[in-house]
Amino acid sequence: MSEPYVYRGATYRDPAALAEWLAGTPPEEALEPQLAIVDPHHHIWENSKRGRYLLHEFLADVNESGHDVRRTVFAECEAMYRADGPEPFRPVGEVEFVRGVAAMSASGQYGPLRVAHRMIGHADLTLGGAVREVLEAEIDAGGGRLSGIRVCAAWDGHHEEIGRYVAHQVPPGHLLNPALHEGAAVLAELGLNFETWVFFHQLPDVIALARAVPQATIIVDHVGGPICVGPYAGRRQELFEVWRGHMRELATCSNVHVKLGGLGMLHFGFDFQLRDVPPPSTELAAAWRPYMETAIEAFGVERAMFESNFPVDKQSCRYGTLWNALKRIAGNASAKEKEALFAGTASRVYRL
Repeated sequence: MSEPYVYRGATYRDPAALAEWLAGTPPEEALEPQLAIVDPHHHIWENSKRGRYLLHEFLADVNESGHDVRRTVFAECEAMYRADGPEPFRPVGEVEFVRGVAAMSASGQYGPLRVAHRMIGHADLTLGGAVREVLEAEIDAGGGRLSGIRVCAAWDGHHEEIGRYVAHQVPPGHLLNPALHEGAAVLAELGLNFETWVFFHQLPDVIALARAVPQATIIVDHVGGPICVGPYAGRRQELFEVWRGHMRELATCSNVHVKLGGLGMLHFGFDFQLRDVPPPSTELAAAWRPYMETAIEAFGVERAMFESNFPVDKQSCRYGTLWNALKRIAGNASAKEKEALFAGTASRVYRL
């Protein structure tokens, strides 16, 4: 008898095993292939732990999908930091790295898609006013492509059961730190967005931040983090109600936007990765719809945008299957609403 599955982090299969699993079913034909897409959240990396997912790997996923992806936004993932120099400036290395990837894509040699047309970097905003020098270095390194800074603030007291996989480990209440608020104000002054990734029970901290720094444009990743593993497993409907209440209150902050995606990550507890073959988009859409529709209803299409979160969400499905699922969820939307959700809102927020 096999051991019962226990959630141990964001990765279930390594790249080789994942490729073999995904090959178990053919790619789906793209729905509404003429619908333009701006993917506002994906990663590029290479290291011994996560493997290789650089420009060519991402392009292979997009090209296989058949979807009309026009532009993308790179989201920081602690890739290619500088190995030396002052600690606060080491994330500048990631911006330098991604600018090179963007330059490769902008050459046109790889097709019309412009990968990493804009990027989200990282900086320690608890430096307060002193973070300005770091941000100015990143702006310079980005060559006009840096749109904002992401603070991965996801924290939970049950970290051993949920998995300490989040980069930039932070203490509880990180977003309530007055020094971070000061740093966020500097971000806004420099025309940069504040992006964050939190778990659902931390959304009140985002609300407090949004009200403390109303001049900042704030973007919440992954539908507000409705995790359902570890101590939260088996409580989906109960926790959905808690998450929904927080999201509705968060939406009253007009400076906050939300990314609709990330639900392919393992800690959301849908367990598609345990299937013998990858799930079809119909099943993904059915599972994800309550969260997506609730967020769209709360924020409106002008403050909501679909995202891929690849390659993290690749643990659950192909790139094309993911976008098919999102198109199924938006199936009853008007053409204008679809344009906003799939491209328009991201284009405006990230100044594409």
